[in-house]
Amino acid sequence: MTIEQTQVPHEVPATTPAKIVGLISDTHVPIRARAIPKRVFAIFENADFIVHAGDLVELAVIDELEQLAPVLAVHGNMDGPEVSGALPKLNSLRVSDWKIGVMHDPNTLFGMGRMREIVKQNGFNVFVYGHTHNPSIKWEGKTLYINPGSATNPSSFLNRSSVALLKITRDAITPEIIHV
Repeated sequence: MTIEQTQVPHEVPATTPAKIVGLISDTHVPIRARAIPKRVFAIFENADFIVHAGDLVELAVIDELEQLAPVLAVHGNMDGPEVSGALPKLNSLRVSDWKIGVMHDPNTLFGMGRMREIVKQNGFNVFVYGHTHNPSIKWEGKTLYINPGSATNPSSFLNRSSVALLKITRDAITPEIIHV
């Protein structure tokens, strides 16, 4: 009689996400900040895509971020004619089978109603927004609502500057807020 011995590894091998999407908003360069913080570039260095949720102030912000990965952006309420003329109010991209929508200000002051409407009309699995400078991750069923906060200008002295990452596989999306 032979006894088979099976070795179980002590560590489970790490699985690499299919895609990484960097989320950034409310950079306000050069009005409220001179530049995007260097730490943002380190956080986004492995990103496959970057989504900017508006209030760039200058289109040069997109040029800088595109040194790392392709950028999808929308205009915000503080963006002048050059930026708002070049960028849409609502935009989206598809990563694997997930549809990610982005808008700067979907009337968050009035609750989730408008956001739910936009998500439903467009079939978004993820909805990225900005404007509040306040980072937030909220799941409603299988829909993710995420605000990366402001990379340069937090909403109050109690908050810190932040961005977010989405780690996306065919089966799941894992969101993470990262303080800059």
